[in-house]
Amino acid sequence: MKCPKCEAPFEQVEFEGIEVDRCTGCHGLWFDVGKEEMLRRLDGAEAIDDGDPWTGRLHDSLTRIHCPRDGTAMVVLGDIDQPHIRFEVCPQCMGAYFDAGEFRDFKAEGVNLAKLLENIWR
Repeated sequence: MKCPKCEAPFEQVEFEGIEVDRCTGCHGLWFDVGKEEMLRRLDGAEAIDDGDPWTGRLHDSLTRIHCPRDGTAMVVLGDIDQPHIRFEVCPQCMGAYFDAGEFRDFKAEGVNLAKLLENIWR
């Protein structure tokens, strides 16, 4: 798979037995469905988000991207109360892409992804 933002290849990284894909270029993270929620509950899981947040903010402006798994156009999600947290979700496979630094914010700020998705696909 290739990164939907910079097209560099992904590498698999693991935290406590949960594997995710991290871009070797911009260090964005791809989570198969539900893995971001599983990792959010684990102390220290933010360590997988080792990218530069400044680079992440630059890539955040690229919003017309396609799912690295199935090629579907991805949807930008964000928390109204915390607009600095924005990430992309595939409406087909429900995988999620976080730019560098976004997973750390997501984990620290307590965004409820299931609630965001429920409100969008109602």
